[in-house]
Amino acid sequence: MCGIAGVISFREDMRAEAEACGKMQAALIRRGPDQRGIFLSQEVALVHTRLAVIDIAGGRQPMTVTSGGRDYTIIYNGELYNTAELRRELGCEFLTASDTEVVLRSYIEWGENCVERFNGIFAFAVYDSAEHRVFLARDRIGVKPLFYYETADKLIFASELSVLLENPDIPHEIDEYGAAELLLMAPGRTQGCGVIRGVKELKSGECGYYTLAGLKLRTYWRLHACELNETFAQTVEHTRELVLDAIRRQLVSDVPICTFLSGGLDSSLISSVAASELKKQGKRLNTFSVDYSGNDRYFQASHFQPDSDNEYISIMAEYLGSEHHRVVVDTPELVTALEAAVDARGLPGMADVDASMLLLCREIKKHGTVALSGECADELFGGYPWYRDKDIRETDGFPWAQSTAYRSRFLCERYARLIDADEYVYSAYRRTADSAERLPDDSPLEQRMREMTELNFRWFMQNLLDRKDRMSMYSGLEVRVPFCDYRIAEYMYNVKWEYKDYKGREKGLLREAVSGWLPEKVLWRKKSPYPKTHNPAFLEAVTERLRAVLAEDTPLTELVRREELESLLRHEDRVQWYGQLMNLPQTIGFFVQLDYWLKRYAIKLV
Repeated sequence: MCGIAGVISFREDMRAEAEACGKMQAALIRRGPDQRGIFLSQEVALVHTRLAVIDIAGGRQPMTVTSGGRDYTIIYNGELYNTAELRRELGCEFLTASDTEVVLRSYIEWGENCVERFNGIFAFAVYDSAEHRVFLARDRIGVKPLFYYETADKLIFASELSVLLENPDIPHEIDEYGAAELLLMAPGRTQGCGVIRGVKELKSGECGYYTLAGLKLRTYWRLHACELNETFAQTVEHTRELVLDAIRRQLVSDVPICTFLSGGLDSSLISSVAASELKKQGKRLNTFSVDYSGNDRYFQASHFQPDSDNEYISIMAEYLGSEHHRVVVDTPELVTALEAAVDARGLPGMADVDASMLLLCREIKKHGTVALSGECADELFGGYPWYRDKDIRETDGFPWAQSTAYRSRFLCERYARLIDADEYVYSAYRRTADSAERLPDDSPLEQRMREMTELNFRWFMQNLLDRKDRMSMYSGLEVRVPFCDYRIAEYMYNVKWEYKDYKGREKGLLREAVSGWLPEKVLWRKKSPYPKTHNPAFLEAVTERLRAVLAEDTPLTELVRREELESLLRHEDRVQWYGQLMNLPQTIGFFVQLDYWLKRYAIKLV
């Protein structure tokens, strides 16, 4: 994995952008600490920092290939998992063993349609000097990020929002729409929105060209409805083949591989397959989990989190014979890491849920460069409570964010007059739900489950992918997510709900498909989310931090109503800010992060 950035103009000389590119490269260095490079020409300035994983010596970037007398230059962030197949299909002589060259030669051979042949996670740019254009693309699922800002005569892009803000041409401003994203949607984000005024993000499954006429994008992939005429037994076998193949493909690396292990179904399965493959090579798998100081004392079971992870982690570590590392995070370091988590995400996020992931990834990096993680299984296989709770499922609105009325109270008076909070959130929900493809003979239940998949896929999952990418890459750790294989997504979108709900259990189909890979107790463990701290010391600490913020001159109260923040400090309301992941402590932590973000990037409200 890597960091990429660039400035393109067909009216100005981009060789004058060297200083600005140097600043963007410096901001990218955490994503790619191993190698760095800058390509400067009259039309483009391309920036790269590399985290070397495949062909460490030969995969340097920017990479230029000459074909047919024309030069093509690429900067690429990602991994391809069907590299071998593409090499055979291209049939040309390769100068390196890197997947970067495969991506570039695929573009040379197939043009913009190359993305439809890739199985992987990526964001990249290819400069075609003869055609005076740059091709930009992002992977189908949206695992790898790409933000951009377009002016009348240039395009500026980067892997991260914070890197983009290093360019002096981009104003550090938010308007009422940015305020609505921060206070009504965060930590989620409307797809394509960069929060900062004028900043956008290439959407998942999107690509296009920047030319003298500007940026023209198209959607090359999305979830489509189609008929599946498979029995349950056939579906189980098909699911097993897809999932195991996706995991095995993502174990290819020239550097050590490890896995996240929470003791839940998804990470346990990935760890089991990884351990099995490594054992064939005479190697032992390193697994990692996170816990919080005091959680053994203060943990409180709930409908969403019925038990803690530790018992199941121990069962799996013994079953795998892995070298397990339990990372215990104490409250003071967790609070301190709130700011680093903002630096990593480029935006305020999920407080301790982000900060602990950042600290966990920092520890993992000491043992390996690549880790596999279980994100996206819940979205595709129906793992969340809102898929199966009839009342929540039929509620008209985002199932994890039923707090718009509460959130809108925090909007400052000026923006509250400009934004209809209910309309802003509901219209986003409705657009997404209505976009879900259906078949004419779908039952009302099947139609709703397609809507639920689309909602989770475009919103909840994107937030988790943002978090995993930013928190891991902040420490130069590459995280791969096998369940994000687009083949699994396409297939599961069309599997009957009664199959997914096998035995009336969340992810029942997946459990049945991978039986034999896990101990029974783990295989049928009830879904439990990523853990957050239950230690009351965290609530006390973030309360004191926010109280200190309000005691000083702060830009936070220009955006957020002071009286609502003071009410938070009195712990009067305990409304879920973002599903089971953000309750009162996390909400207070979010506003601590928001204050830091406004100051860190000198954000102006317009």
